[in-house]
Amino acid sequence: MDFLDRLGAFRAEAEGLRWEGTFADYLKLVQANPGIAKTAHARIYDMIAAAGIHVDEDGHRHYKFFEKEMFGVEESLERLVEEYFHASARRLEVRKRILLLMGPVSGGKSTLVTMLKRGLERYSRTDAGALYAIAGCPMHEDPLHLVPPELRDELENAYGVRIEGNLCPACQMRLETEYGGRNEDVVVQRIVLSEDKRVGIGTFSPSDPKSQDIADLTGSIDFSTITEYGSESDPRAYRFDGELNKANRGLMEFQEMLKCDEKFLWHLLSLTQEGNFKAGRFALISADEMIIAHTNEAEYRSFIANKKNEALQSRMIVMNIPYNLRVDDEVKIYEKLVRQSDLQGIHIAPHALKTAAIFSILTRLKEPKKQGVDLMKKLYLYNGQSVEGLKDTDLKELRSEYADEGMSGLDPRYVINRISTALIRHDTTCINALDVLRALKEGLSQHASISAEVKERLLNFIAMARQEYDQMAKTEVQKAFVYSFEESAKTLLENYLDNVEAYCSWQKLRDPLTGEEVDPDEKLMRSIEEQIGISENAKKAFREEILIRISTYARRGRRFDYHSHERLREAIERKLFADLKDVVKITTSTKTPDEQQLKKVNEVTARLMDDHGYCPVCANELLRYTGSLLNR
Repeated sequence: MDFLDRLGAFRAEAEGLRWEGTFADYLKLVQANPGIAKTAHARIYDMIAAAGIHVDEDGHRHYKFFEKEMFGVEESLERLVEEYFHASARRLEVRKRILLLMGPVSGGKSTLVTMLKRGLERYSRTDAGALYAIAGCPMHEDPLHLVPPELRDELENAYGVRIEGNLCPACQMRLETEYGGRNEDVVVQRIVLSEDKRVGIGTFSPSDPKSQDIADLTGSIDFSTITEYGSESDPRAYRFDGELNKANRGLMEFQEMLKCDEKFLWHLLSLTQEGNFKAGRFALISADEMIIAHTNEAEYRSFIANKKNEALQSRMIVMNIPYNLRVDDEVKIYEKLVRQSDLQGIHIAPHALKTAAIFSILTRLKEPKKQGVDLMKKLYLYNGQSVEGLKDTDLKELRSEYADEGMSGLDPRYVINRISTALIRHDTTCINALDVLRALKEGLSQHASISAEVKERLLNFIAMARQEYDQMAKTEVQKAFVYSFEESAKTLLENYLDNVEAYCSWQKLRDPLTGEEVDPDEKLMRSIEEQIGISENAKKAFREEILIRISTYARRGRRFDYHSHERLREAIERKLFADLKDVVKITTSTKTPDEQQLKKVNEVTARLMDDHGYCPVCANELLRYTGSLLNR
């Protein structure tokens, strides 16, 4: 479709959302669909649930609403949605609390709030998210506030909706002056939430306490109209344009709330607990909105240390939003940040972002207390990888050791900033893992605020990430040297499993050539198991573990393959590569290769580019680097 046609279609779609009628007409809509009268908290939860909910094997809920922007914080999001959004939607007591997101810088707090805002804007344009307001009301008021308190119980019994709150001062006056007290004639219209147009979504940012006016929150008197209307208590002489007014029916973000002057915070006490706030010379003004704020841990600790803040503290639900602790999810964060930047035209070599992610995660992990577990093993477990000698119970134990793990460390934007610096400095079209590690190391040297002790610790993490990359580089090149690697691995795996099954069941195998019954091939099994350090005493337990895994997969209707057991996959790879090492070493390190070696190098380079995502520059650099590693 031509863009101008699409623009016209979009305008027509917006026109199609328009609806206007009397309050009597609106009551018919409510009778047919009571859901349109839901609270702001219920609307937000329904918006999240409408995107889809996936329940994993452990019973944890994953919300698809967040999956394109938030990575590695599924547990925090599950707790947030279930303990706050879902409970608030059911009108439980937590909806009378300010939601305070607490976490380190660039941990995703602002991203989460932005997602809720944009999500509400989209959801209000759908049939399921449709909402209506009294036409001309500066606070986009719920039309059901027109129902007199004496008749509300009857309406709830008849329509199944509960009414909370009262008409704002402006609508009270208009009801009498414009409509002669005839509630049923008041004009109602459908509204679409919009932060730009200040409809149902607001944002409040603290500034200089000496100059910032409370009117930014609650509106103010319009002194130019005082002479016309004669009184400061006349609603027509008041501007209902504060963030609390405009965010009614939706959400208000309170940025850096704990930096704000106390006089602003106290206005939230009545709003959260009773659903109203004080403004001007009026009675309490009703508002239905979710207050969501965010801060860092240091400011929160300072806030709760002040006894004067106890009343406000009791009105808060604090949710930790820590850094991600999974390498694979950290890579997704970097990929997202790269897409949002001007780095899209630059080729980033395979494993470059993963190597940076390993470094970042190491800075966030706390030293494990459990014996036999180091930081790298902990990193593997957190990333969902198998570690010999450790089980799921060990993972749970590690997670429970530190309640604040993930609340400190390096943030994702530091890595992206260093990558940007490396690209600009070297003016290159491709960047690899070594370039990234070098840029990270240089960045640490430029941080005057980092102590010598912390710097040494971070440099050690860079060295650990380098070691991991060295192993990945060697594996990548060795794979490229093996023609039809996956087929070779599959064949070797099937052969190993046949022998393991015969060994564990005390049976013999039939020789495919002679047809004779033979003992399991112990030499083959040990040649694979020794690649990952399985001792003679541990071989039986390892083989039985493999059979148990195969049985588990079979019960669940899944096929056990080359990728189903991390340790066995590693052993198969190492076995395939063991015989190739000398060939790879000679081919990649020869300065003047002969015709046969040059042909092999070209084949491997082509395979790296076609199958593994390398460009000519980083493919050649990988081969040179791997050659130097194998010659050490």
